[in-house]
Amino acid sequence: MDMRRFRWNRGRVQGFTDIKARGWVARLPASWQPYALLARLDRPIGVWLLVLPGFWAFALAARDWGQGLWLALLFGVGATAMRAAGCVVNDLWDRDIDRRVERTRGRPLAAGTVTPFQALVFLAGLCLVGLLVLGQLNWTAIWLGVASLVPILLYPLAKRVTNWPQAMLGLTFSWAAPEGIAAATGEVGLLAVVLWAAGFLWILGYDTIYAHQDRADDAMVGIGSTALHWGERTRPFLAACYAGVVALLLAAGVMAGLSWLFLPAMLLPAALLARQVVTLDIHDPARCLRLFQANREVGLAVTLAFLAGRL
Repeated sequence: MDMRRFRWNRGRVQGFTDIKARGWVARLPASWQPYALLARLDRPIGVWLLVLPGFWAFALAARDWGQGLWLALLFGVGATAMRAAGCVVNDLWDRDIDRRVERTRGRPLAAGTVTPFQALVFLAGLCLVGLLVLGQLNWTAIWLGVASLVPILLYPLAKRVTNWPQAMLGLTFSWAAPEGIAAATGEVGLLAVVLWAAGFLWILGYDTIYAHQDRADDAMVGIGSTALHWGERTRPFLAACYAGVVALLLAAGVMAGLSWLFLPAMLLPAALLARQVVTLDIHDPARCLRLFQANREVGLAVTLAFLAGRL
């Protein structure tokens, strides 16, 4: 990446952005750096949020620790590749819009440090990695993985035709839940659907928080979001989403036959979600980013609660 194209301040493009071009990314060969940024490897929070519903599934349904850890490793590699692939698809769709939004104008496709053709070649490589991971799973999980390509490809379009692109992201990022159940059991039953619904509401909530960073720019360029739709009413909407998450996770634990230990353990993720509702300030982009990132701890706390119920 040609670092002279931007002014930098402590490893960030000047202005409000979450791009981190220093740290370990800056130690990569110069020709690799724009691809690392295109894949969002400087911001692994997206990988965590993509894979965590899969961890929930393994904690609930894996037959033993060995299978659970093996599947967690596979899904970790797959989530890294497919999250990167989703970012490439998104940035190919949005490169003209991204140039007009403060937080995203430094992205490699918007900035011109990666060409669309180079991005497509990179995308093919990422999909190959995802395919290799998928080949390690059973046929039910493989077909679910193939089907996940549909919402991945449609998500960038959603913001152009609806105020609810976060719902499309919810379908995409929660896919690891039913796929994880399928990978562990070979089946997709009601437990997978309940866990998917919990993930969907969780993502709908936290991505609405995230979208408040771009609310003004989105309105200016004419794209929709739940942040724009709900505006000052976001807090009660977020509370409803997160209440549904907790209820569905409790239902999933009961359906999986977990012991009573998972019930008090669920108090931690419930408290972390409640904290987001209480401390939300939609007019503070930096706070919105911090609250969004805090969902890694929420997802890990849910995983630990389910594991406690397996003791």
